[in-house]
Amino acid sequence: MKITKEVKLGFIVILAIGLFIWGASFLKGKDIFSKDVYFYGVYPRVEGLGVSNPVIINGFKVGRVNKIYFHPNMNGDLVVQFSVDANKFAIPIDTRARIASADILGSKSIDLVIGSSMTYAKSGDTLQSDVEASLTDEVNQQILPLKRKAEDLIQTVDSAIMVVSAIFNQEARNDLSSSFGSIKRSLETFEMTAKRIDAMIAEEKDKFSAIFSNVESISTNLKNNNENLTIAIENINQISDSLANSNLKETINNAAVAMESAAKVLKQIESGEGTVGALLNNDTLYTNLEAASKDLDKLFLDLRLNPERYVHFSIFGRKNKGNKKIKAQISNK
Repeated sequence: MKITKEVKLGFIVILAIGLFIWGASFLKGKDIFSKDVYFYGVYPRVEGLGVSNPVIINGFKVGRVNKIYFHPNMNGDLVVQFSVDANKFAIPIDTRARIASADILGSKSIDLVIGSSMTYAKSGDTLQSDVEASLTDEVNQQILPLKRKAEDLIQTVDSAIMVVSAIFNQEARNDLSSSFGSIKRSLETFEMTAKRIDAMIAEEKDKFSAIFSNVESISTNLKNNNENLTIAIENINQISDSLANSNLKETINNAAVAMESAAKVLKQIESGEGTVGALLNNDTLYTNLEAASKDLDKLFLDLRLNPERYVHFSIFGRKNKGNKKIKAQISNK
């Protein structure tokens, strides 16, 4: 059977069209001969994700992004449709579709975080989704604590500068200068005092040596008489024990009572009560005794001068005729 030119031309045209379609799909990242399944993810933002961006599992490309459009409820969320080659990997139902950075240049991809469920997602299912923080967000998160610390530090430095400015005003500087001057004078005075002490110690070196020698001698005597001191202390302890055991309080009380009685007696004597008080406070007895003493002196004088008046010796028993006369003389005296 002879093939005509028209059939050959038609076959070539069909083949060219097929190659064109396959090439266009290949350039878009779609293999028309592969069996793809489609999944959806809902995101609040896509962070630069575009159609034909890769879908990756553990760094290996398994699909691509097909469509991106707004959610029908018009709340601002974005719906991303992406396909996965079913021949390469089965997707568990709890797999998470995360928009992540594909490289340091900022291109995005969908990174499938495989779940652990034994139930697998079917084509058309909506997977759990989230958005990985961008490099800018991560840098901001890292820098934010530093920024806050820097702000706190700046505020602290500002407060410190204000305090220093308030302290080091003109009056404070004058006071500070005066304080330094006083400290300098105090140090100079202390230095002069130290020099005087050194000079005094040098001059009184012999006296200090004698004092130390005396102190050493005293300590030696105490050491040598340690036994005697111990005995003396024991004796003192015995005396104190004896005093403590004795009825000293009762004795003192008795003495106090006796003193009180004596004070009462003296008070009565001073007030003229009783015989002793009358003798001490009344001069009548003294006057009488003085008069009696004078009369006794007169009697002795007369007895010495005129003994015959009082003593008579008579052999014959002569009667004393002058008895009445003598009595009259003595009474006159």
